[in-house]
Amino acid sequence: MSEKQSVVIIGGGPAGLTAAWEFVKDGGAENYDVTVLEETREFGGISRTVKHNGNRMDIGGHRFFSKDTRIMDWWKDVLPLQGAPSYDDKKLGRHHDLEPGGPDPEVTDEVMLKRHRVSRIFYGGRFFDYPISLKPATFKAMGFVMTMQAGFSYLKSMFHKLPEDNLENFYINRFGRKLYSMFFEGYTEKLWGRHPSQISADWGAQRVKGLSVMGVLKNAFQKLLPKKRSNAEVETSLIEEFWYPKYGPGQLWETVEKRCAANGAKVITDAKVVEVRQSNGSISSVVYEDSEGNRTELAADQFISSMPIKDLVNAIDAAGEDAEAPESKVAPADMTTIANGLPYRDFVTVGLLVKRMRLKNTTNIPTLGNPPIVPDCWIYVQDPGYTVGRIQVFNNWSPYLVKDVDNTVWIGLEYFCNEGDAFWNMSEEDCVKFAIHEMVRMKVISSPDDVLDTHREKVKKAYPAYFDTYAQMDELVEYLDSFGNLYCVGRNGQHHYNNMDHSMATAIEAVDNIKTGKTSKKNVWSVNTEKSYHEEK
Repeated sequence: MSEKQSVVIIGGGPAGLTAAWEFVKDGGAENYDVTVLEETREFGGISRTVKHNGNRMDIGGHRFFSKDTRIMDWWKDVLPLQGAPSYDDKKLGRHHDLEPGGPDPEVTDEVMLKRHRVSRIFYGGRFFDYPISLKPATFKAMGFVMTMQAGFSYLKSMFHKLPEDNLENFYINRFGRKLYSMFFEGYTEKLWGRHPSQISADWGAQRVKGLSVMGVLKNAFQKLLPKKRSNAEVETSLIEEFWYPKYGPGQLWETVEKRCAANGAKVITDAKVVEVRQSNGSISSVVYEDSEGNRTELAADQFISSMPIKDLVNAIDAAGEDAEAPESKVAPADMTTIANGLPYRDFVTVGLLVKRMRLKNTTNIPTLGNPPIVPDCWIYVQDPGYTVGRIQVFNNWSPYLVKDVDNTVWIGLEYFCNEGDAFWNMSEEDCVKFAIHEMVRMKVISSPDDVLDTHREKVKKAYPAYFDTYAQMDELVEYLDSFGNLYCVGRNGQHHYNNMDHSMATAIEAVDNIKTGKTSKKNVWSVNTEKSYHEEK
């Protein structure tokens, strides 16, 4: 390559930092002049780790697992897999296949742990496996009458298929109306603030395609057979093990950022992109603003954006109003209308450090604590009687997230809301009080006196939603792709409910296109659109 190409990457989350590293690794900075603009002073986006009084919170819970081996290798390259047991596994005698020659997490910080996955559903005061399994305990918890109702309802759904023009029908076709009403209807409405009948079936197709009663039956049956099945055959909503950085997902992205900077990328924080200027059908520059209101213009040859599409289109629009070049026209009105109509769901996490949990560990999985805590990474609260959507038990993600992991339990309560609504606008004191009251009512803790410390974290645009103008996304994609040197990547950059691995894959595809001169961006947009379950491997 004769001269360096300049690249501006908007966003220092998984997609943005993956793109940056793909450019500058292996001496790539000789060919590419890379600048990353991050609005905040932290890295990882919603995959960051929040530190509070010696304890660490994972925003939203991030299992490091992918059916894309490129991504698994990428992670392992950043943080090598453990070669010795972690603190809790050693103490409890729990087994994991360790990596020969891998680092010891008791000695080294830059290490990826192997963790057992346990997630359950809380409904009607009882625990059910997540995803629903066909164990005797499930039928016992449901009771005879409810089990019969669910069975006949499922049989009906096998012979009488509904048109899959919304999420409700999508779920009913796979689980029957009874199981849908128990385990999907209320939770989906809690998550999205809309009834499933108002949401596009696309979301279900992306998140739970491989999951159905037949899938559960097949998986249960395979477990009874002699161990001959390959990894490829395991339907793994159903994955029982995942990787996890010693200090949470943010640790991985902080490590990637350091590597990017050491290899020649320029990373600028406190840099919010407010204008995207265009010239002759291409993007010519971006204007970013710091928290003091100072603005800087930055020109480049190529632009990769992981900022929310709504903000991106409005930034293109803003650029047209006062940019000097006459050809720097505003975004078309119809595109701005679609972008501004794209819905998001925001959320609030409340961290509670407690002396003990009232919930008993009734499983055969050994855990830390006295008495031993429940083994769950996540508890999904499907019960519509509670506002909380999910409960994370950080002790079980990594013992190193908790300052005193033997004597305290650090839990994260996830509340789905909209920016500016009553829950979002609550004072931190009222929000924490509300959360503690719910935990006492749910019998997760015995009393408010058990709470030693608290922290609230608000997260904007955590979940791109599939309703309102989402139906016109194709038109918006076509418009954005008309700028040959602009690539939209990541969850918010594509308004697509990507997992972290999918967001990374969109960035890898975009970088590959720039390097090879490929003009079609179909490969970038088609990551995670295949209609198979997103965690099957």
